[in-house]
Amino acid sequence: MFRLSWNLVLFALIFSVGACSNREKASSGNDDFEIKSYSKGTLNKTELVNVHQFITARDSELKLTSTGKLKIMEFKQPDEHYPTLMLDANKRFQTIEGFGGALTDASAETFYKLPEDKQEEFLNAYFDRDKGIGYTMGRTHIHSCDFSSESYAYSEVKGDTELSHFSIAHDEKYKIPFIKKAIKLAGDDFKMFASPWSPPAWMKTNNNMLQGGKLKPEYYQTWADYFVKFFKAYEEHDIPFWGLTVQNEPMAVQRWESCIFTAEEERDFVRDYLGPTLEENQMGDKKIIIWDHNRGIMYQRAKIAFDDPEASKYIWGTGFH
Repeated sequence: MFRLSWNLVLFALIFSVGACSNREKASSGNDDFEIKSYSKGTLNKTELVNVHQFITARDSELKLTSTGKLKIMEFKQPDEHYPTLMLDANKRFQTIEGFGGALTDASAETFYKLPEDKQEEFLNAYFDRDKGIGYTMGRTHIHSCDFSSESYAYSEVKGDTELSHFSIAHDEKYKIPFIKKAIKLAGDDFKMFASPWSPPAWMKTNNNMLQGGKLKPEYYQTWADYFVKFFKAYEEHDIPFWGLTVQNEPMAVQRWESCIFTAEEERDFVRDYLGPTLEENQMGDKKIIIWDHNRGIMYQRAKIAFDDPEASKYIWGTGFH
């Protein structure tokens, strides 16, 4: 029995551009939204034409519905009673990388319980850019996570530093065929990234994939090699990876798969092991994302890694939930 929901988990990597906007008045249901938008930067008339608003509202027919263009006015102090989204118009270099969902054991096993016509309906709804929402990104887990029906690792033989027992046979039954169907429908530019919830139990201080614990220092290199093994094994199934996160929720001790990394430990692991190991195996193009946890202390966590030039050269960005 699965420990958590079967549903695909929606996630987004969002990088925004535009003006500082304030929603002046909004009513419920299908009524129009009255919008005022204020800019700190200098926008010309041509740029104003490209400022659009899309609304998704609960208990309404608004689902990513265009509600027209925003009016750009002289910037003033927004009223505190209205929801306000502030964007710096002077920062033009950021783009949206994509939107997607988590392709987990749970979603894959559920998918294969559906009749074939429903499988097709599901795939079209999520991954077809004409018939559905057209996901452009997908996240999956490295061995088991809290969206798996059991705890398992790809190498469970204690002390297997050469990873000679490494195998992804578990994933070949449901998860890999499911991901391949998604990629086929989404297109070759579909970006996959992977995240571990925990190293194998034998690499950890608590000898358990669950309940937190830490990666033992003597297994830092083995764990970096494990990432490489994972990517190579999946690429043999024609599943390439755009990127990875170092550790899912590195400050959370959970009753499911979890592992603790301090900011300094994560920095050192990326700088001295993971980054160089990926490069040595011609995988230096994979985007390394640190943190992958709540936004509250994201700046403080990221600063530790990015202040180190040798670590930061391997890091593409910082992820948060």
